Amino acid sequence: MPANRPSAFLPITSLLAGAALWGLVWYPMRLLEAGGLRGLWLVLVLYAAALACGLAWAGPRLRGFSQLPGWSLLLMLSAGWTNLAFVLAIVDGNVLRVLLLFYLSPLWAVLFGWWLLGERPSRAGLASLVVAMSGALLMLWNPTAGFPWPQDQTDWLALSSGLAFALSNVAVRKATVLSIAAKSVAAWLGVVLMSTALIAFVHPIAPAIETPVALGAVMLGVFGIFTMTALVQYGVTHMPVHRSAVILLFELIVGALSQQLLTDEIVTLREWVGGGLIIVGAYLAARVTE
Repeated sequence: MPANRPSAFLPITSLLAGAALWGLVWYPMRLLEAGGLRGLWLVLVLYAAALACGLAWAGPRLRGFSQLPGWSLLLMLSAGWTNLAFVLAIVDGNVLRVLLLFYLSPLWAVLFGWWLLGERPSRAGLASLVVAMSGALLMLWNPTAGFPWPQDQTDWLALSSGLAFALSNVAVRKATVLSIAAKSVAAWLGVVLMSTALIAFVHPIAPAIETPVALGAVMLGVFGIFTMTALVQYGVTHMPVHRSAVILLFELIVGALSQQLLTDEIVTLREWVGGGLIIVGAYLAARVTE
């Protein structure tokens, strides 16, 4: 056992660092949005900057895509939507609510891991899904409608981002021939392509921003998005899907603390209880499927 500790230390540390950064990145994103760089344009600039760095970093290692074209495409699309939907949700929605709904991802990870990787969960693992889903239903309870349902576009974005994140983690684990650099480039390329396509379809007004805002976005893309994605990709690649998913829950702690310190957003008692059930379910899902 002691011989395994060094190899486990780096992936765990990488995931914790990546999760902490993801729990904080919403704040500079909101500052950029307040400076006029909004919505899809914000996403495009951030991830185009990360992609430019990533292509130089990956170099010839991108040839691995040709060996697993199907899984590479799945990774690009799922990771692309994960990041696009998450950014759109976190800049407009309640930070902790978005994070909690996003972190239903361990539930989806169990199901995708079972379906695509053959990582069959135990009965206890399936019971943990019930706990997590109960929390989601409580959080999504709509008093007006009288049943659980996403209350707005932000809820839909957060939920779909978590689902896509679980699917991208499965693709990361399956695409073993791809380097960390190649997997990261696939994620950034997916975001750039999706945001560009949506801009062409929706035709949002091009922002008129000042030079400091543009430079700030590029810097956040290079030193924020680039670093966070690489850290998470490294950790997920070297750990089972369920375990990495629960370690990433550290993002919730950082997000909750930063929300309390930096905003006046309020989380209701029902959301706290529902979120608590989601966290418990996610933790149990990881523990029983190791």
